[in-house]
Amino acid sequence: MQARLDMMATELGPKLVKHLVASHRAIAASGVPEATLNLVDIRASQLNGCAPCLDMHTKEAIAAGETSVRLNLVACWREASVFTEPERAALELAEQGTRLADSTGVDEDVWRNAAKHYDDEQLTGLVAQIALINTFNRLNVITRQVGGSYQAGQLG
Repeated sequence: MQARLDMMATELGPKLVKHLVASHRAIAASGVPEATLNLVDIRASQLNGCAPCLDMHTKEAIAAGETSVRLNLVACWREASVFTEPERAALELAEQGTRLADSTGVDEDVWRNAAKHYDDEQLTGLVAQIALINTFNRLNVITRQVGGSYQAGQLG
């Protein structure tokens, strides 16, 4: 499979990605654990069918010390015992925030559960990360980017 468009070969692509990556760096300072942000990125990317983001975020999670058991169970996190309650709240928020077209938005119960585990700064980070990974997913899926060649640490 070949990509439809090499956005990084355009004038706009590198500028756009630079700002999106800067957004991620700001989000990383929100106090949400890196492991949780990785899980959110992986789950949204699974739902959106984004191979490059799954490739990237699973490799980055492994490099950060994540276990293969937890990575293998992200897709069925509700039935797995390896995630903490805060992680489960973040995964549910990520799912509902990703599946907006299938619902009326994020349920109040889901929001209240997330707010039990995260303060306002962290909730801002989680919401922004969910929006950001969905942006990256859509850019990659629309242009048919392929996964498999990412190296952990490649983007700094």
